[in-house]
Amino acid sequence: MRRFIPKKLLSLYHLWFALLGAKFYGNPSHALFVIGITGTKGKSTTSELVRTMLAGAGYKVALASTIHFRIGDEIEPNLFKMTMPGRAYLQQFMRRALDAKCTHVIIEMTSEGAKQFRHRGIELDALLFTNLQPEHLESHGSLEAYAQAKLSLAHGLAESPKRPRIIVANMDDVYGEEFLKTNVEVKVPFQLADADPYTVDDTGVRFVYKKGELCTIPLPGLFNLRNILGTIALGVAMGIDMQTIKKSLEHVQPILGRAERVEAGQDFAVVVDYAHTPDSLKALFETYKSKRIIVVMGSTGGGRDTWKRPEMGKIADQLCDTIILANEDPYDEDPQKILNELARGFTIHTPQIIFHRRKAIAEALSSAHTLRDEGYDVVVLITGKGTDPYIMGPNGSKEVWSDKQVATEELHKLRDSHK
Repeated sequence: MRRFIPKKLLSLYHLWFALLGAKFYGNPSHALFVIGITGTKGKSTTSELVRTMLAGAGYKVALASTIHFRIGDEIEPNLFKMTMPGRAYLQQFMRRALDAKCTHVIIEMTSEGAKQFRHRGIELDALLFTNLQPEHLESHGSLEAYAQAKLSLAHGLAESPKRPRIIVANMDDVYGEEFLKTNVEVKVPFQLADADPYTVDDTGVRFVYKKGELCTIPLPGLFNLRNILGTIALGVAMGIDMQTIKKSLEHVQPILGRAERVEAGQDFAVVVDYAHTPDSLKALFETYKSKRIIVVMGSTGGGRDTWKRPEMGKIADQLCDTIILANEDPYDEDPQKILNELARGFTIHTPQIIFHRRKAIAEALSSAHTLRDEGYDVVVLITGKGTDPYIMGPNGSKEVWSDKQVATEELHKLRDSHK
C-alpha cells in the first residue's frame, strides 16, 4: 500500500507522527542526556561501549540499538528488523527510560530513520559519527544523498535547545570534517593517531591514548579500535575522567553478533559477525589473517545494494581459504540469483554454494574440525546476520533464526559425532 502513496505525503506523515509522538509522551528527551550514534559501520558496538562507559561512571543508562533495547539492566531484543522503529516507538522508549530513573539514553541513528524523520522531536545533547561508506544507495539514490541523510542528524543536533551540545567525529573519514562543521559548542575530532602506538589482533586491542594511558580492551580488530577511540573522545568531552573510562572499557563484555565468539568446547575459533559490506568484510578477514579462514557468507538483503555482491565475493576470494555461500535475507529476490552474483567475484577459489544456511554452517564447522586435526590454526567466520532474529523471505515471510544458536547446536552435534 505504501508504494502508492506520494513521497511528499508519506514524508509529511512520518514527520507528523514523530512530532506528535514527542508531544504525546511529554517530550522525554528534554529531561534526559541524549546521545546519538551514527555512521555506516560500528554504530552498535560504539553504542555498547558508550553505555558501558556511562554505567561505569555511575549513571543509569538506556540504550536503543540494532541489537536490543535496554533500560538499566532490563533488556529486550530488537525484533523489528530496523534500528530506529517508527510510530513514536523511540519516544515511548525514552518515556519508559525516564520513568525508570535513567539519566542518559543512547540512540543508534540511521540514514533510513533520518529519511523518515524518526529523529525529529528528539533533543540531542551529543552526536558521535563513526564513518561513512556506500550503503542503501537504492533507497537514497546516491552516495551524496545517503551522506546528506546522515548529516541531517547533525543538523538535528544543531537545532537542539540543549547546552552545551557535543559533536564527535572520526577525522580519518572523508566526511568527518563535514560533521565537525556542525554549529555546536563542543567539537571533538578523533583519529587513529590518537592511539599511537597500538597493536591489534583477534583477541583485543592495546594502545596508548594520546601518549598517556596504556589501554587493553578485549575487542578484536582495527575497526574496534576506532569505535573505542570515538567512545573515549565522547567521554572526555562529557567530563568523565580517563581512569573511569579506561577501567570501564577494559571490562567491556563481548558485543552480541559483532565479532562474537561462539564457545561450545571446540578447539578452533568460531565467530559470528554482522559484516555485510565490502569494507566491513575486509576488516573482519584481516583481523583473523593469522588463521586459516573458513567463511559462511551470503549478501546484503535482497533487492538492495546489488553492486556490493561481486565486490564482496572478490574480497573473500583474496583473503579467505574456504568460502561457503549460503542463503541470508533474500526477501522477494531470487536467492539463487543473489548467490550467483556473489560468485562472480571469485577468480582464485571456487566457492561452495550450500543454499540452506544451517547446512552451510555445519559444513564449515566440519571442515574446521578436520583442518584442526591436521594441525592448522583455523577460524570459522559466520557473517552477515549478527543478531538478526529472522531470515527474511518473499511476501513478508520470515524464519526465526540465530546464527549463534545454530552454530552452537551444530558444534554439539559435531562433538557428539566424534566421541
